[in-house]
Amino acid sequence: MAYISQRGIYWRAEIRRRGYKPVYRTFDTKHQAQQWARRLEGEMDSGLYFDRSESERTTLREALGRYQREIVPEKRHPYQENRRIQRWLDQDLSHRTLAGLRGADFAKYRDQRRAAGRAENTIRLELQIISHLFEVARKEWGMEGLMNPLNNIRKPSGSLARDRRLRLGEFEKLHGLLSASGNPWAAPAFELVIETSLRQSALFSVRWEWLDLDSRMLRFPPDARGADNKGIPAALPLSRRAINIFRHLAAIAEGADVRIIRSQHGPGNIAPAKLRGRIFGTTSNAVICVWKRVIQTASIEDPELKTLRWHDLRHEAASRLFEKGLHPMEVASITGHRSMQMLKRYTHLNPESLLARLG
Repeated sequence: MAYISQRGIYWRAEIRRRGYKPVYRTFDTKHQAQQWARRLEGEMDSGLYFDRSESERTTLREALGRYQREIVPEKRHPYQENRRIQRWLDQDLSHRTLAGLRGADFAKYRDQRRAAGRAENTIRLELQIISHLFEVARKEWGMEGLMNPLNNIRKPSGSLARDRRLRLGEFEKLHGLLSASGNPWAAPAFELVIETSLRQSALFSVRWEWLDLDSRMLRFPPDARGADNKGIPAALPLSRRAINIFRHLAAIAEGADVRIIRSQHGPGNIAPAKLRGRIFGTTSNAVICVWKRVIQTASIEDPELKTLRWHDLRHEAASRLFEKGLHPMEVASITGHRSMQMLKRYTHLNPESLLARLG
């Protein structure tokens, strides 16, 4: 039996049961204390009781701090995770205890973010970090009885699938503007992402040591291949055009006073195998800033260019590989997609390219 006593204007309920840690709580009324005691004793009798004291005294702010120290450093992009955590720390919900948070609280947050004009995928990622926090707390931080309130609400669907490809004349226009931008790596990066289908982070991490021009292969070491859902092939075959771009980048490096050992095959053939360090002598952020300025400038005459994003170039690359006649498995071995469903999402064939096959 639970022991219930009055202390001043409050009522204290205490449960002592063999095999369980003593549990107690204070309530405003005797009826509330009795209800709480009956519920917990019923859970103990059926073997479903879990100690909730830890989750009842840990605030979301405190849990986020621990998550930031223990979990975020293991993430692929800790900077982005820390930014999302900071947004949650600025919310009033951060002062509530984990046990006191309900699905309705996060549904309200979701609706407020939508009303503020935030993208569905942005909201989804913000909610995802809290959902993962609750799962970690339940499985690893001794809060087995803690329910995940995010399981009870409708999640944002995420970003809409895009099907934007380069239109006739857009490649030439953008390449010309990028070449005249003053950043010598912007135009080659633009061409290489289409020729290799590499993601932005992977493209700008490529090093000269990984490049083998003789075999026309770009070989990524295991620690540079990324997570399972964003993998990079161990060996990426390169088109002849990609090889020429890499030679052009080597010439740029020579002009930038980077030490280069020339090949014995002639002064015009630079040997990238003898180079060290990253191929691009700039950051991805610098090139993307140039890209955005070029898009802004070009969209004055052609407003449709405002709809083009850098990541759309990866879609362009995958689509061109199919238009060259490669098998889906061959395309996947180049793009790094782990499923045919995702590869399909990145592929947008021009109907005109199918006319010759139809006869």
